[in-house]
Amino acid sequence: MIIDTVAINQQMNHFDGHDAVWLFGYGSLIYKADFPYLERRPASIHHWVRRFWQGSHDHRGTPDSPGRVVTLIPQRDALCVGMAYLITPDALEHLDVREKNGYLRFVTTLSLDDGRELEGLVYIATEENAAFLGAASERDIAEHIARSTGPSGPNRDYLLQLADALRQMDAEDPHVFDIERELVRLIEQAGN
Repeated sequence: MIIDTVAINQQMNHFDGHDAVWLFGYGSLIYKADFPYLERRPASIHHWVRRFWQGSHDHRGTPDSPGRVVTLIPQRDALCVGMAYLITPDALEHLDVREKNGYLRFVTTLSLDDGRELEGLVYIATEENAAFLGAASERDIAEHIARSTGPSGPNRDYLLQLADALRQMDAEDPHVFDIERELVRLIEQAGN
């Protein structure tokens, strides 16, 4: 079931010859930069929304019991706030492995918090990948997240850290915050 996208991403040559590339992060890349970078800035991309529609077989779940993590879904006139990193191309080797469970590199236009607009890349798990779980109610997603864990830890930590990081950036994301509210309610009901 795991779709390893490392080889596909390594064939992307759009930024070959560049000394540095901007990378847009909208999930755990906002708060967990486990790669070297030259610069880090709040940023956004247009016409995309963040959704907990991707299965995680390798970080926040297992092949038999995948967790749920975010991907981007196209939506006209939407704005997705995240974090941009200026990286050297050698950082992509690590990122390709980190994002290997269905995520592909795409070229996008980033809007940095200082007003600059520039070309960069973003990892997106489209509905064509085998790990794509698709839409569900916020309650169902929260229940799924509450029971999932994987090599990178409990799935709920991913959600809670993402929600906290978005608040620190003053970013509104009703989808993430509604799921967080449902998860907190479930945790309180369970008494843990």
